[in-house]
Amino acid sequence: MTGRDHGGGLDAARANWGGAAADWLDLSTGINPVPYPLPDIPAADWTALPDTGAQEALVAAARAFWQVPETAAILPAPGASALIARMPMLARPGPVDIPGPTYNEHAAAFAAAGHTIGPSDTTRVLVHPNNPDGRLWSRADTDAGLCIVDESFCDVTPFETFADMAQHDNIVLLKSFGKFWGLAGLRLGFAIGQPATIAPLADALGPWPVSGPALRIGTAALRDTAWAEETRARLATEAARLDRLMARHGSRVGGTDLFRLYDVGDASALQARLARAHVWSRVFPYSDGWVRLGLPQADRWPQLEAALA
Repeated sequence: MTGRDHGGGLDAARANWGGAAADWLDLSTGINPVPYPLPDIPAADWTALPDTGAQEALVAAARAFWQVPETAAILPAPGASALIARMPMLARPGPVDIPGPTYNEHAAAFAAAGHTIGPSDTTRVLVHPNNPDGRLWSRADTDAGLCIVDESFCDVTPFETFADMAQHDNIVLLKSFGKFWGLAGLRLGFAIGQPATIAPLADALGPWPVSGPALRIGTAALRDTAWAEETRARLATEAARLDRLMARHGSRVGGTDLFRLYDVGDASALQARLARAHVWSRVFPYSDGWVRLGLPQADRWPQLEAALA
């Protein structure tokens, strides 16, 4: 099985460098530090099975927000990770092309299902924009028998989405709710594609895959386009601030407005330096120099600045 390395892991960081959980500034993930404000949740959302109307409302809000063609199906799921784990059931025979380096769960899922990973035009997985370097793919890159496009970080650059391509039989789009809206614990994601392609995923997830509170919160957030526009502007400003702060420590490799990737020469040394100040960063097993940083909460920038001083 392909090794799985992720952001997070604060328990291990605390074991090495001490400090209470509240002392740590976790910049190892690309989650919006200013989450969408939660609406009131009626008691029935917690006590009753999710109803069809609530799911239909969420699907309609998703279709409008991402401008998904009417001919495409939208499947809400308990997080994008749950969908990634099920992508092998859609794969065509032969190797699976996953251009890297990229988010490792895709290769891990296909390898666990017995697929080989290598050049192929039968099944391809594109992370768009790519994690961790922010690379954007072209529409010509989707020319495989089945092309899975993971747009988990695409909501900061909505004009780059391939959502309109969901009308094609060979395209499956994955959307994550946790990153842009900052509610990773809600566990909400979406698969978008032609109904015949999406149907096996719906069968695999079974009835009521998304909780009542997640249906309500997701619907409210996807309808709130003003919040989305304001958030994009704020994230762009804060990402530029992070670039200025890191300019003396390394060169920017890429990223998105939710995370930045820098080549700092000795990634392990910088990670340890930051960790001594209880700032957690993301390094990669395939690069000695790359460090990825997310954005701090508004009141935690001084902690990062002091750690780098």
